[in-house]
Amino acid sequence: MGKRGGRQCVESRVSAQPRGKRRADCKSAAPVEWAPWLREAMRALRPPERMTVSHWADRHRILDEKSSSAPGPWRTSFTPYLAGIMDAFTDPDIEEIWFCKCTQVGGTEAILNMMGYAISQDPGPTLVVYPTLDLAEHISTVRIQPMIDLCSALKTEYLIGQSKKLELQFLSAYLALSGANSPASLASRPIRYLFLDEVDKFPRVAAKEADPINLSAERTKTFAYNRKIVGASTPTFKHNHIWQQMEAANEVRRYFVPCPHCGHYQTFRMQQLKWPEGCDADEARDLAYYECEACQGRITDAHKLTMLRAGEWRADEVRGHGKRVVAYHLNTFYSPWVRLGDIAHQFLASKDDPVELQNFVNSWLAEAWEEAQRRMSADLVRERETGHQEGEVPDGAVMITGGVDVQQDSLYWTIRAWGPLLTSWNVAHGQALSWLEIEQVMNRPWQDRHGREFVVALCAIDSGDGNTQEDVYDFCAENADWTVAVKGSSQPLLSRYRLSTIDKQGKAFGLRLVIVDGSQYKTMIASRMNRQNGRGSWMVYQGCDRDYATQVTSEHCVREKRGARLVDVWMPKTSGAANHYLDAEVYCACAAELMGARHLTDVEDTPSPPAPLPEERGESGEREGWLRQPLGRWV
Repeated sequence: MGKRGGRQCVESRVSAQPRGKRRADCKSAAPVEWAPWLREAMRALRPPERMTVSHWADRHRILDEKSSSAPGPWRTSFTPYLAGIMDAFTDPDIEEIWFCKCTQVGGTEAILNMMGYAISQDPGPTLVVYPTLDLAEHISTVRIQPMIDLCSALKTEYLIGQSKKLELQFLSAYLALSGANSPASLASRPIRYLFLDEVDKFPRVAAKEADPINLSAERTKTFAYNRKIVGASTPTFKHNHIWQQMEAANEVRRYFVPCPHCGHYQTFRMQQLKWPEGCDADEARDLAYYECEACQGRITDAHKLTMLRAGEWRADEVRGHGKRVVAYHLNTFYSPWVRLGDIAHQFLASKDDPVELQNFVNSWLAEAWEEAQRRMSADLVRERETGHQEGEVPDGAVMITGGVDVQQDSLYWTIRAWGPLLTSWNVAHGQALSWLEIEQVMNRPWQDRHGREFVVALCAIDSGDGNTQEDVYDFCAENADWTVAVKGSSQPLLSRYRLSTIDKQGKAFGLRLVIVDGSQYKTMIASRMNRQNGRGSWMVYQGCDRDYATQVTSEHCVREKRGARLVDVWMPKTSGAANHYLDAEVYCACAAELMGARHLTDVEDTPSPPAPLPEERGESGEREGWLRQPLGRWV
């Protein structure tokens, strides 16, 4: 009873004390000692601190001296444009982030910061894809593992004994590294975070598998509502990965900075970089400056860091609804390590060398490489309309030729008139359903406005389709006086065509076959289409239909690196685009050249008889003189 009574007495005394007094006694009491297991359990249950990637990097990231020019604590304020890109990683409305960048602006470091944040703050299975497995191993050794060793927030989570070079294990996550050139390394496993670095160096396909980007993205399906896909690269060509992803994004964001003189927000552009006229590359390095597009004020390197810190990302291209996929574009003007004079020097030093100029456009301006003079558009075709009507041979024409592109279900044909200096006009075009229709179209008389009649001097017919090849050969054998079979070359030729013979037994055995370098003829068409209407131009009749205009401009010329060389390649602008009329025009131009159209001169009377088909010149088809000029310089 005594103990019980004593306890009641103490409790009554405590309850009798004023509430403020009791609170003061509690504050002065010694802190409670938690058991180690309970302390660890509470730590594990504690939710992660809410912060952005840039705040996390400023607090935890340490740059090592081997991979950074400024080792020590990370400071986002030195590259303020990276804050918006990194913080998009924590935006719940954004699922994909694509960074189209120049070299040396901190893109790889931004990706490393997002990786570190994901492991530390919101862990989940992560896959990082580099162009090759060798590069993945190198990055793991020299960039990722040093980052973990120097960052306490990551080092306490790292399970070094269970980790390998290409698979790093953490308490609540793992980080796998792979190469886009190895489908096996992209093995099926659930992935929440996917990082893709230098995607334009990825192969178009991974062996017999799908595109490596799509193959990797398939692994994120399990995390449909909280996945993140981050890709970055310096661009190369418009049809390659990063530019295609940027054009497909819901938003394209660019970094706007204020002018130090007038406050006008603008993006850095090459057009506003100025230097005195007549400067060489070395002089421009010291004299170059940037001119504000609004007030024409002179901006120097001393202004740049202040402008960057006051800058902001703005969406200047918005497609569709929402912002599920966001792309960022940044050129070398924003880099704190590059001076304005360095940009001017690099441009002037490379502008006369196509290879060096492409490197400047890709790696400095972060733009896709495409030669402006090789562009074609349907609107440009409509601009080439003249006063002559469909089916009418225009004044100045000397002869007409035809071209037929053969499909399994139909035949696309075109007829073009030719004059001096390879001036040409489309007389008519269409789609036939039978060989009889082709025979009728090519053998009917076509008249000019004065009543003079023309017939097709030569019609070149595509024989490249294996399913229709025999039909083409038979038709050309039966109509050898006005037809010739043609076939596209699988590799570039020294000249635009070479002559061969059909060696298959049958009706057409021994018949002439013309091997055509389609790329050279497409280059000729594009070049002449870009000329104003008149002598030497490529023209169409008045009211030319849109389908024809779209098909003859369905491809564009890009440069691809094959080995150590850059080669011109004509490729469809969009997947599956119809190009039948373009191919028909290629064959029509080849027929004209076979008939001597290149050597036509001005005449006022009745056209001279067409020149005979040139004789075969051996297996190689090589000819002397002007045909030995480099490809693309013969127009």
